[in-house]
Amino acid sequence: MAALLLGGCGETGTVAPPAAGFTPATRPNDKDLVGLDARALQRQFGKPRLDIRDPTARKLQFANGRCVLDAYLYAPAAEKEPVVTYVEARSAAGGAFDGAACARALREGK
Repeated sequence: MAALLLGGCGETGTVAPPAAGFTPATRPNDKDLVGLDARALQRQFGKPRLDIRDPTARKLQFANGRCVLDAYLYAPAAEKEPVVTYVEARSAAGGAFDGAACARALREGK
């Protein structure tokens, strides 16, 4: 009886496949960007194209003609400066783009 009860615990349901043409964004080498604050990002990449703020998070977007890099910053504790916790990259057209290559291209073209 216990085997029957536990048998359904591993089921996760079905997940629909991504839409045709969908390519997930790639992440740059996290060790290079994670932990940096907004000023450090701007020293590397120049002025962000977007700077979106809400009470708990901040998103900085850097772009050139080749790629787009989104950096998400969250405060590690109350009253602390927000730092990068997650990054993603994509081509300017929205397709797959190597994150490390995007970060390099942005550094070179700032």
